[in-house]
Amino acid sequence: MLARLSLSVRPAPLHEVTRARPGAEAPPAEAGLTRRDVDEIWAAVEGLYASGLHPAVALCLRRRGRVVLDRTIGHARGNSPAPEGVKIVATPDTPFCLFSASKAVTAVLVHRADERGLLHLDDRVAEYLPAFGRHGKDAITLRQLMTHRAGLPSLGDAKIDERTLTDWSAILGLLCDARPLTRPGTRLAYHALTGGFLLGEVLQTVTGKPLGELLREWVTAPLGLMSVRFGAGEGEGALHAENSFTGLMPLPPMAWMLERSLGIPLRQAVEISNRPSWLGAVVPSGNLFATADDACRLFEALRREGELDGARVLEPRTIRRAVAETSYLELDQTLGLPMRYGTGFMLGARRLSLYGADTERAFGHLGFTNVVAWADPARELSAALLTSGKPFVTPGQVRWLNVARTIARVTSK
Repeated sequence: MLARLSLSVRPAPLHEVTRARPGAEAPPAEAGLTRRDVDEIWAAVEGLYASGLHPAVALCLRRRGRVVLDRTIGHARGNSPAPEGVKIVATPDTPFCLFSASKAVTAVLVHRADERGLLHLDDRVAEYLPAFGRHGKDAITLRQLMTHRAGLPSLGDAKIDERTLTDWSAILGLLCDARPLTRPGTRLAYHALTGGFLLGEVLQTVTGKPLGELLREWVTAPLGLMSVRFGAGEGEGALHAENSFTGLMPLPPMAWMLERSLGIPLRQAVEISNRPSWLGAVVPSGNLFATADDACRLFEALRREGELDGARVLEPRTIRRAVAETSYLELDQTLGLPMRYGTGFMLGARRLSLYGADTERAFGHLGFTNVVAWADPARELSAALLTSGKPFVTPGQVRWLNVARTIARVTSK
């Protein structure tokens, strides 16, 4: 159920708040598109901004290796439903929080560790974290965490607050004490926060390095992704896009379902995402920051089977295994939707797809709530659509879906 109260921002005149990266966008013909195709895609982004659900929107789109669009529209801060301070226009250099799209990047690190023989996806988590094996969790595997079948979609009735959510040791203690909500391996139920911390702890255990250091060494430094990091960076909080709770207010029972999945109420989750504790923490499943260009560049590397500009992050066969289907439009008991998953990635589909129609080969990940980054090998494209508004369910969200739908429609296979 949804309340009638709706929170929105006041969109500014488009010409005042639109920014493009100078010299970045190639002529459309070099990407097999027309100027009309590109204008149509950007018009869909402008329609999304006009909904009033997002203070800022960023889109980077690559096709056939060429940057087609690298633009932002709106304000990085100062134009929320309850505006405070000076309005700052977003630019292509503005990092956004990827929220759950962070899971795809953490998955890349796990697959890289598997390649190096540091772990195996079918190993039990308790082999690396013995304390986790309590209360019937001894048989849970790394693969089950990455495919949302570990039986731990949430921490049940455990109380989570800002301190717990951003305290690695505290959240790990709760995970070790937790009991599976369903028999591990049997049911599909999206793990919003739980899996990332466990995977991150296993990675730190087998490498002896902090997760942020692994990210730099294995992914961001080789690919030149200067903005990609867990947290916004100490002393750099003013640079990132501030998140805003927008849209319709959820009421029970929907509000209860959301709170059980996230561990905290929806609005509180948005508020925490702007606080220093979140910006300075490492949350493997939820607080990676990136510009749209850098997020798109990472998925471009994955689209090209792991290599970009001479830097390799994964082997081709590793990526093929990572995007191999583990569930075919099975009802996800957390999301309440039929989903296709790989191992660490959300897969596209012929009709019900985050990435537009007829995108069965596409893979990527959704982030809370209207953030998405993906690659579509069939269309030779990669994309990142980042937003700072955090609506849940509201009619205006159809405009968000329309951006990916338009991209899929104008880019032929």
